[in-house]
Amino acid sequence: MAFSSLLRGAALLAATLAASLPAAAQLASRIGPVVTTPHVRAELIADAPQGVSAGAPVWVGLQITHQPEWHTYWKNAGDSGLPTELAWSLPAGVSAGDIAWPVPKKIPVGTLANYGYEGTVLLPVPLTVAPGFKPPAGLTGAEALDIKLKASWLVCRKECIPEDGEFLIKLPVQGSTALHRDAFDAALAAQPQALPKPGSITIDGQKLQVRLDGLPASARGKTLDFFPEIGEVIHTAAVLGKDWTQAWDGDTWTASVPLAEQRSASPAAMPVVVALPEADRKAGQPVAWRVEAPVSGNWPAVAARAEVSPALRAALEANTAPPPPQPAGNLLVALLGALLGGLLLNLMPCVFPVLAIKVLGFTRRADDHAGHRMAAVAYTGGVVLSFLALGATMLALRAAGAELGWGFQLQSPAVVAVLAGLFTVIGLNLAGLFEFGVLAPSSVCSAQARHPRANDFLSGVLAVVIASPCTAPFMGASMGFTIGLPAAQALLIFAALGVGLALPYLAAGFVPGVARLLPRPGPWMNILRRLLAFPIFATVAWLVWVLGQQSGIDGAGALLGLLVCLAAIVWAFTLRGRTRIVLASLLIVVTALLAGAIGGNVVRSAPPAVAASAGERWQAWSPARVSELAAEGRPVFVDFTAAWCVTCQYNKRSTLADAVLLAEFDAKKVAMLRADWTRRDPEITAALTALGRSGVPAYVLMAPGRTPVVLTEILSKQEVRDALARL
Repeated sequence: MAFSSLLRGAALLAATLAASLPAAAQLASRIGPVVTTPHVRAELIADAPQGVSAGAPVWVGLQITHQPEWHTYWKNAGDSGLPTELAWSLPAGVSAGDIAWPVPKKIPVGTLANYGYEGTVLLPVPLTVAPGFKPPAGLTGAEALDIKLKASWLVCRKECIPEDGEFLIKLPVQGSTALHRDAFDAALAAQPQALPKPGSITIDGQKLQVRLDGLPASARGKTLDFFPEIGEVIHTAAVLGKDWTQAWDGDTWTASVPLAEQRSASPAAMPVVVALPEADRKAGQPVAWRVEAPVSGNWPAVAARAEVSPALRAALEANTAPPPPQPAGNLLVALLGALLGGLLLNLMPCVFPVLAIKVLGFTRRADDHAGHRMAAVAYTGGVVLSFLALGATMLALRAAGAELGWGFQLQSPAVVAVLAGLFTVIGLNLAGLFEFGVLAPSSVCSAQARHPRANDFLSGVLAVVIASPCTAPFMGASMGFTIGLPAAQALLIFAALGVGLALPYLAAGFVPGVARLLPRPGPWMNILRRLLAFPIFATVAWLVWVLGQQSGIDGAGALLGLLVCLAAIVWAFTLRGRTRIVLASLLIVVTALLAGAIGGNVVRSAPPAVAASAGERWQAWSPARVSELAAEGRPVFVDFTAAWCVTCQYNKRSTLADAVLLAEFDAKKVAMLRADWTRRDPEITAALTALGRSGVPAYVLMAPGRTPVVLTEILSKQEVRDALARL
C-alpha cells in the first residue's frame, strides 16, 4: 500500500537498534566480578596480602552498592525480607567460612521494621587454606585460582525484587592482592566484638528482660540499638521509650523488650547484638558487641497462625508475589506462549485494521503466487526485526537502571502524539484524500515501484507499532519470563512473538488453500479501503484519549488542534499549481506558530489524580496502602492497567464492571486497588516484575497467609469467582 512508504524512517530505526543486539547478548552472557541490576551494583572482591598459602589471611566478599532508598538484609531480616545468601565454588584445599555480618541498621517499613543495609556494604567471608594446599595441576605459583560465587539477595524499597548473580575473580597464588584493603578493614571494624561475660535474658510475661555486662567505657551511658540474631522472637518495630526501655548501671546495660505478637521461636539461648547509633561511632573504636545469652523462665504459648514465609510477607508488604520457580524447559514453554500470544494479537482491536489492510493488498495480487510468498517473507521480516529492536531497547534500558516493561513507549506523551499524527495521515490516505504519488517526488515513486517489498516490510513495522501496547493471552507470562533470562534467550521470545503475529500472512503466502479463500479483486476493494479509514481514525481518537490521561485536557485539546492543522497541510499538497505552494506554506507556518504556542501542553505531565477516599470501591494502588490493608488482615485485588492498553479497557468495562461479581468482592470484604501505568511509574514496574509480568493487564488477588493468585490477561467472571471462593 502507498501509505507504508511514509514509514521508511521507522525501518532505519529498527535496523539501527537491531545492529546492537549481538553486543548486548555478548555482554549479558559474560560472567565476571561485577553484576549490575536496576537496583544494585554487586562486586566480588578479595584481600590476600600474602597470597594463597596455609595460615595466610585470605578474605573474599560481596560488595553491594544500593540505589538510593533501596536496601538488602542482615542475617535476621526482621519482619519481612530475606538475608543475602552466598554459595561458593572453590579449588580443592580451599574452604569458605560464614559471612562476617557487619552491624545492620533498623529500617522502618510502615507498621513493621527490618534489619538491613543501605548505601554500600561489604559482606566479608574468610577463606581457609589447608596445610597441604597445592595449586591445581597446570597452575604455577604465579598464576591465579578461580574463585566462583553464586549469590542471591532480596532488594527492597517499598517493593521487593529477588535478584541473583554469578561472579568470578582470579586470585593469585603468590603475591599480594590488597586493592580493596580499606573496604575489608571498614567491614571488619563494623563487626560486633564479643563481650567477656555471657549476660542473661529472663522471660517476664510478654517481655524479655535483657542484661549485658562488661560493656566498654565508650558505650556506657549511650542509647544502644538492639538486634537479635534469631528472627520472629521480639516485636521488631517496637519504639524506644514507648514499647521498650533501656538503662545503665555502671558497665551493665539492661533492657525490657516486648515479644512478637506471633512469635515462632522459643530458644534456650539468644545471640544478640547491641550497637552504638551511627552518630556516636568513632573511627578506630568498636561500634557493636555480641553475646549469646542464656534464656531463663518459661516462654509464653505461641499464638496459632497460618504459616507465611518471609519471602511471602515481603511480597504482601510490597503488593508483589514471589516469582514462581523456573523449572528446566520453561524457555520452550515461554517460546510457545509467545508464539500463541503473537498469533492472538491479530484479533486485538488495535492490530486488526493493519491485518485487514495487508489482506486487501494481498487480494490485489491474487494471481501472483511468487509475489505472495515474497510479500509474506518481507512482512514477517519487518515484524520480527521490529520486535527484536523493541525488545533489545527495553532490555538495554532495564539493564541501565530504567524501570520499563512491555508497551513502555506508549508511556511517553511525545510518542503518543507522533503516533496520532502518523495514523491521521494513514487514515486520510485510506479515505482517498491523497495518493502517495501526489505528494512524493517522481523519483521516490519509481523507487517504490521497483522495490514493493519495502512496503511489505514497513507494513510489518507498522503492525508492531500498533501491537506494542497490547497484551494477548499467553503473552503475559512469556514476556515476564524474559526479565530473568540472558539477552540472547530473551530475544528469542521476542522473535517468537513476531513470528506468531506474522503467521496468518505467512499462511496466506505459502499455503494455496488459504489464498483461495480470499475474494477475487473487484470494485469492492475501493469501498473496503475507504471503510478501513474509520478504524484508523478510531485509533487516532483512542490515542488522543490516552494522551489526555497523561497530559490532561489541555494536552488532548492541543493535540487535536495540531492534528487538524496536519490534515489541512496534507489537503493543501493535493492542490495544483501556485495555490498548492502558497497555501501549503501558509498552513505550515500557522502550524509551527500554533505548535510553539500550545505544543508544550502535549508533552507535559498532568498533575496526579486525587486518590479515592476510603469509602469508594476502587482506590489508588501504593505499597503503603497495601501495607495498611495487610496489617488489617484484608484481602486485596489489584488491577494493573493503563489507558493505552485496549485489553485493560475491555476487562474494566466487562468483567470488572459486573454488578453481581462486585457484590461477591464486597461479601469477601476484598479491597480493590488500581495501579495505573499509563505514565511511567517505577514502583508499578517493579511490582509487575516481581509478579513475573512485564506489562499490563495484570490482575492479582492476595490475602494474608495465602499465596497470591495471578489471573489471566483476558479476565473472565468465572475465573475471578473461583479465585474469590478460595479465600
